[in-house]
Amino acid sequence: MSGSLNKVQLIGNLGRDPEIRDAGGSTVANFSIATTEKWKDKNGEKKERTDWHNIVVWGDGLVSIVDRFVKKGSKVYVE
Repeated sequence: MSGSLNKVQLIGNLGRDPEIRDAGGSTVANFSIATTEKWKDKNGEKKERTDWHNIVVWGDGLVSIVDRFVKKGSKVYVE
């Protein structure tokens, strides 16, 4: 059996308040974070691209932390 690991680290800002909901007896938080890449092109012009990432948090303890501390505009680190 062969296994693999995909790991992502994101630092970004929330575009809106998290959505907290009940999912069959477990609490779930959904939110989107924006990450922005900035660079200069070969002509020296500044360029910028923003990507949106949909995040789902499971587990009552983590969802409770998201509910208490994470709001629109918050900077978050997700791994």
